[in-house]
Amino acid sequence: MMAKIQRRLSAIWEELVVYYMNIVGYIPFHFKRRFVYRLCGIKIGSGSTIHTHAIWYTTGGVSIGNDTIVGEGATLDGRGHITIGNHVDIASDVMIYTSQHDINSPTFAPVYGPVVIEDYVFIGPRAIILPGVSIHTGAIVGAGAVVTKDVAAHTVVGGVPAKPIGERTLKEYSYRLGRARWFR
Repeated sequence: MMAKIQRRLSAIWEELVVYYMNIVGYIPFHFKRRFVYRLCGIKIGSGSTIHTHAIWYTTGGVSIGNDTIVGEGATLDGRGHITIGNHVDIASDVMIYTSQHDINSPTFAPVYGPVVIEDYVFIGPRAIILPGVSIHTGAIVGAGAVVTKDVAAHTVVGGVPAKPIGERTLKEYSYRLGRARWFR
């Protein structure tokens, strides 16, 4: 009985912290948001920023490399863990999910799958990344794409579901994304 009460109180505490993290997303200074997110267990590398209105589903579970930008209104579902590399550009309103339901389960049980986004990836606005997907170095996900399967390195994908539509000719990357905007 005591263990059940402890689990319940722990769940309520996490919900309160996640609620706070979602409110912090409205603070217009990225360095203040980054400070709070780090306190809540999000790993954020040097020079990286998460723009305003980010949506979180859990504390922790998200690891972001250096010089990475996550655009406004991004959903980061860290329940199954998200790993984002260096120099990654994630546009506005991108949704990255690591949990879904097993539609064949009699209990509609949750299923978790980590999402890995390697270095120098660009994800266009309003793309959706589903659980268990890896997006490899230099890949590009077009706006509005729904990524259900791994994306090979240097491949450009688009559509629903996302399919290869091109390839980047550049194979060696060295660019930096630049400074974060103070009020985004």
